[in-house]
Amino acid sequence: MMRGPVPAPFERSFSDGVTAAESGTRLDVWLSARLPDLSRTRIKALVESGDVLVDGRRVKAAYRLRPAERVEARVPPLPPEELTPESVPLTVFFEDEHVLVVDKPAGMVTHPGAGRSAGTLAAAALAHVPTMAGVGGPRRPGIVHRLDKGTSGLIVLAKTAVAYEVLTAQLARRSVTRRYVCLAHGVVTPPSGVIDRPIGRDERSRVRMAVAREGRGKRAVTRFRVLERFPDVTFLECRLETGRTHQIRVHLVSLGHPLLGDETYGKRYQTRVTDPVLADLVTALGGVALHAAGLGFAHPVTGTRLDLVSPLPYRLESILSHLRSRG
Repeated sequence: MMRGPVPAPFERSFSDGVTAAESGTRLDVWLSARLPDLSRTRIKALVESGDVLVDGRRVKAAYRLRPAERVEARVPPLPPEELTPESVPLTVFFEDEHVLVVDKPAGMVTHPGAGRSAGTLAAAALAHVPTMAGVGGPRRPGIVHRLDKGTSGLIVLAKTAVAYEVLTAQLARRSVTRRYVCLAHGVVTPPSGVIDRPIGRDERSRVRMAVAREGRGKRAVTRFRVLERFPDVTFLECRLETGRTHQIRVHLVSLGHPLLGDETYGKRYQTRVTDPVLADLVTALGGVALHAAGLGFAHPVTGTRLDLVSPLPYRLESILSHLRSRG
């Protein structure tokens, strides 16, 4: 049964009960009958984002409904096609008429996505370079690759269509080098190694990735090297050969060494930190203990090799200083 006007940010919402005749109907099919103007793809996205609840709980789109269950659905408005520029300060690391390299802070989302449409790097870059509009896509202008919200460090954006095509081609050929430094729980024993394990969507959670079973997921390769060891933390350098979502985080947790501050993959490890000062520093990270410290690529127009290095941010340096001071 449709309700009256719904305040923003939801376009509309409803709450309805399942009849005996509808018992066994898939949730997405049931919703399609009540929301005929929405595609099955969008209905599935609403279910996965938690905007659809059955008796107050989240279920999957394929869930089979039972009599007398109550379905609540909220339909948020679609984001505008064009991104609105936002005058958010950027730390510009390198810039010319073709490319823009930014040192992204932890906590900033790269581009609009589920649950986040404002305060993004893409919107800030568009305000900085208005001519970037339309390069690569209306919602992701100039974005060639991305960094997770909780990750800081170097990211390159294309200011022209030509630069975008060349840089994305370099990524596809794996000629772009990306070097990260991070702090992981526990003692990583081997001094160096290669993690070659496929990554796919976690079958138990749509917001997580996981090492996939054989024959599933996409190949992911991470090379790591130990920079410094402490009794409870390891300082590592990681280099990506592929660029899967959450790749370093997933690969390290598969070894039993999640990153400090990673609530998604290592929440239970956070409670094991017995050093109160370290615990406070981890809480203050503002993200995960992962920094994109090195970025190398061939300039899309001149062909000159650019190898850029970002210094370790204070949020990680403060943890290292404390670990070293413990002796």
